[in-house]
Amino acid sequence: MTASLAGRVALVTGASSGIGEATALALGGAGASVAVSARRADRLDDLARRIEAAGGKALALPGDVVDESFAAATIAKTIAHFGQIDILVNSAGMIQAGGVENVDTDEYRRVFDLNLLATLYTCRAAIAPMKAQGSGDIINISSLAATKSGPAFSAYAASKHALNSMSDGLRQEVGGHGIRVSIVMPGATSTEVFNNISNEKVRDTIRTHVSKAGAMDPRDVADAILLIVNMPRRTNVSVIAIRPTIDTTA
Repeated sequence: MTASLAGRVALVTGASSGIGEATALALGGAGASVAVSARRADRLDDLARRIEAAGGKALALPGDVVDESFAAATIAKTIAHFGQIDILVNSAGMIQAGGVENVDTDEYRRVFDLNLLATLYTCRAAIAPMKAQGSGDIINISSLAATKSGPAFSAYAASKHALNSMSDGLRQEVGGHGIRVSIVMPGATSTEVFNNISNEKVRDTIRTHVSKAGAMDPRDVADAILLIVNMPRRTNVSVIAIRPTIDTTA
């Protein structure tokens, strides 16, 4: 275990799989104490055990960050357990397919609830304690879909556009208090993001997309997050776009 983050405390949402899981393991491996949150309690417990088996400290906080009171409580419980919060990684997210004409508005709303508002809730709760200590890092996991749009994934692209806008506004709002805000936009990454897509045909398409030869590993994105939090405090890496080398479009 390296100790570049020794003495720092992190909270990672969406930590039961994919980028969130890889990030929690990477932060723990770098010496940070890590609180992990997601809906699947069994996976969180296993993740916490792995972090601790590697010599780290972990806290499992199962629940749904779409619930504003629970999202705020993850910040409070992290501070109550570890004494502070230095790093917040908002990795919880989802994809649904479809455009506007025949949209299922409940699905569209759920995408925004998770991809945008859940991040808003945790960010809002983290600001006061980070301001009080004069430092902090907030990293919001967006997507290359935030740089474009189309009829196939209207809700997902729109939610990530909105997340980027909120995140950049937040960066300007809190930077004077020593809090850095970063946006990470991955391309095709081998995760379980396709699992909750209701359209079976699109679900299979996304499964193929994220498992194709050359797709990134979640640990690649976690490494980018380690780069961000290890930069000198005078430096705010505001946006990182990271994509597979062999695919110039994803």
